[in-house]
Amino acid sequence: MLVRKAFKYQLKTTPELEKKLFEQASLCRFVWNKALELNLRRLRDKKPLIWYAESCFWLRLWKSSDELAFLKCGDSQALQQRLKDLDRAFKDGFDKNQPNKRIPTWRKKGKDESFRLPQRFKFDGNRVYLPKIGWVAYRNSRQLEGLPKNVTVSCHAGKWYISVQCELELSEPTHPSHSIVGIDLGVKRFATLSDGTIYEPLNSFKKHQIKLAREQRKLSRKHKFSANWRKQKSRIARLHSKIANCRRDYLHKITTEISNNHAMIVIEDLQVSNMTRSAKGTAEAHGSNVRQKSGLNRSILDQGWLEARRQLEYKQCWRGGDVLAVNPARTSQTCSCCGHVDPKSRVSQAGFCCTLCGVEMNADDNAARNVLAAGHAVLACGELPLDSSMKQEPLRNRERVAA
Repeated sequence: MLVRKAFKYQLKTTPELEKKLFEQASLCRFVWNKALELNLRRLRDKKPLIWYAESCFWLRLWKSSDELAFLKCGDSQALQQRLKDLDRAFKDGFDKNQPNKRIPTWRKKGKDESFRLPQRFKFDGNRVYLPKIGWVAYRNSRQLEGLPKNVTVSCHAGKWYISVQCELELSEPTHPSHSIVGIDLGVKRFATLSDGTIYEPLNSFKKHQIKLAREQRKLSRKHKFSANWRKQKSRIARLHSKIANCRRDYLHKITTEISNNHAMIVIEDLQVSNMTRSAKGTAEAHGSNVRQKSGLNRSILDQGWLEARRQLEYKQCWRGGDVLAVNPARTSQTCSCCGHVDPKSRVSQAGFCCTLCGVEMNADDNAARNVLAAGHAVLACGELPLDSSMKQEPLRNRERVAA
């Protein structure tokens, strides 16, 4: 089995190195915007787009001109990789099978400061050689596995990172466990397993919400684009980075433990974007309970359900397990003992009392058992007893890229 893994390290930079890194990222951003301008102009004139091969020809012309001769200071392969990204973005934007995709937009300074190098990089201990930049030390927190294929250098919250994508060939794995478990994701409890295991939520954003609001108020009182405004903005960026890192670390610990203990994991196919849709309505028809719904949306997004699902999928793929996504309809209204469906059985957020058989249990425990039963039904019959019109298929083992 071919596996691609990404290893991310923090670079140990100096002001001179940071200047070179910013210059390389700026040149890539300039090439993106220059090629995007050509394509947008051709779209307005109703002419065919310029794809990757032709854009590389234009790149050579830009380098040979006196006006754009500064492009020679950048690595040629990094600039070509940015043209490849633009080419793929245009293809995705016009792909009818991806309705949410749009044509690419302009890249702005300070956002997405990154570049990718497919060749001519090399590692030596805790140093990496980058073309046009030189040797850069990094925090070697773990050893690389496999053959490095490309590296991506990026800046986030004032710190530079290098992500190395490695490729390694492994024998077809066999999961050491033979158990199957259902998972119910929530807000009061982050995850409730059908075997009774409970994982409490971290709520990293909620813990830092007051401090974040205070720092944002400080930013609003400063003159825009001044030196103090930029310093305050960097403080807010570091705080956002801390919130995201805490959440990501917590999710990795939970998903690793679940993946190690269970060969088959059944989860709900949640549509988080629909669940967190605003309730404010329109100017003509105002919504109701807007403040309460806004708080619920923040709590849902603070959990990172989709990231947990993504991590479970690729970790199960590596270990020889599988992940099955089932229809979440009425899992919280169905009695796991008798199968009776009644919205009145959900007496409270945490309480469940069946109106038919009278069994009482925690609502999340009941939902986790129903998710497990739905997974058994899909594996046995290929359809759900809750809603047979919703066709669900297990997520087969496939090659995945983990960041």
